Amino acid sequence: MVPNVTGLPPLHALMYFEAVARLHSFTKAADELCVTQSAVSKQVRNLEHSLGFALFERQHRSVKLTAAGDELIAASQPLIRALRECVTRIRHSHGGNVVTVICTQAVAHYWLFPKVVEFNQLRPDVTVHIISTNEITVESCAEHDLGVLYGKGNWSSLSCEKLYDEEVYPICSMDFESPDIEKPEQLLGLRLVQLDPQKWHWMNWEDWFNHFDVKYVPTANVLVYNQVTLTLNASTRGLGVALGWDFMTKDMIDSGMIRRLGPYSFKTGRSDYLVHTASRPLSPAAQAFKAYLLDTVNAKR
Repeated sequence: MVPNVTGLPPLHALMYFEAVARLHSFTKAADELCVTQSAVSKQVRNLEHSLGFALFERQHRSVKLTAAGDELIAASQPLIRALRECVTRIRHSHGGNVVTVICTQAVAHYWLFPKVVEFNQLRPDVTVHIISTNEITVESCAEHDLGVLYGKGNWSSLSCEKLYDEEVYPICSMDFESPDIEKPEQLLGLRLVQLDPQKWHWMNWEDWFNHFDVKYVPTANVLVYNQVTLTLNASTRGLGVALGWDFMTKDMIDSGMIRRLGPYSFKTGRSDYLVHTASRPLSPAAQAFKAYLLDTVNAKR
């Protein structure tokens, strides 16, 4: 390994390491961080490469810290905890009528931002700040007033309200030329727009096809982007077929911007939840924005 001697290791990778070390499991860390196990493994490997030494001994069904890992976790856990507490104190002491909401970039762009615009027309006295990042975790949600978190809703430290279930299906532009889709494997013959599996921690075409027992091998002409916003934009402009998440694409379909391609849909059993830390009461401004979001969701059910 070649160490990075330029300074401190990347903080986001350190957070992944801390979760694995605390939970003694890459799988449990992935569940807590709301990403795939491979994403956790990649971040830990990046951290080990940056530091120049191994942090874990990989065993068959468990992980064990090396001596260096023991030393790093002992030093980093109090610092991470203190940083979280400091940010929380500052945010709440200076917040006033300011509400911070953390979510993924796709949720921010396609769902949350329009809601903020509508809410500000009703409550101009409340300022809502959106923090969009795909490195969202249980811990980062607790550092803000509210968060939109993907998973099964089983986070003991958070209060959770379901927003929408995950449903994913192929979408394309209105004038995209394609045959009638009578079986999922017909999609393999079309130009697909793929999410970069190295940058995207959630579902992509391989996962979607696996659900229908179809083997997917990317073709030479596949378009690869690292954000949902880019894949949907490419599909809207007729460049290919992308995966569409129902909560993002339903309004676009209803307005005639895009169309579903075929009848096949994957309901994953996971959902997006509006969350906030269970140990701290919400400010009146945050309570008002939370109530508004839940009212808008319930009105469409």
